[in-house]
Amino acid sequence: MNRLGERIKRKREMLSLPLSDLSKKVGISASALSQIENSKAFPSIVTLKSIANSLYTTVGELIGEHESLTKNPLIKAGDIKFVKVNSSGTSLFLLSHHENSKQMEPYILKFVENSDSSEIMLNHPGQEFIYVLEGKLMITLDNSQYILEKGDNFYFNSTITHALKNIHNSSAKVLWIITPPNI
Repeated sequence: MNRLGERIKRKREMLSLPLSDLSKKVGISASALSQIENSKAFPSIVTLKSIANSLYTTVGELIGEHESLTKNPLIKAGDIKFVKVNSSGTSLFLLSHHENSKQMEPYILKFVENSDSSEIMLNHPGQEFIYVLEGKLMITLDNSQYILEKGDNFYFNSTITHALKNIHNSSAKVLWIITPPNI
């Protein structure tokens, strides 16, 4: 993940954009941006998207995704891209090439014991699909809660407040698909 910070810094310097100017555009402090560039902190998905937009690039380019869906539709297991880990310990992995023409974006979310989807799953226009690959989770959708176990799936409108939490004493993993792509 340390390459993310290097790519952000390199792209910023290529544009001759001072760190303070980029931080203002993104809406974070210069010290926070410096920590991201030096791999001492990880940006939220919203911040990463804002950084990419401010640098006139894509999140995919910043995380090292250069292949095109049309040039190479295959992604081998060893080439799946790590995106981030949130403060509760949940990790996010991108399962596809990052391309502007995509209609959906598939991810794997890996939950450690008691972790949740904070800083990852955010309200946005569109829809989401979750398929539980392993573990037991609780999804909160507005004011309702549902228990999901291996093999269960859940489909909902992303404008509704939603969150996932691992409620089992072991890890959990889900396939998460969002549309339209917004990361």
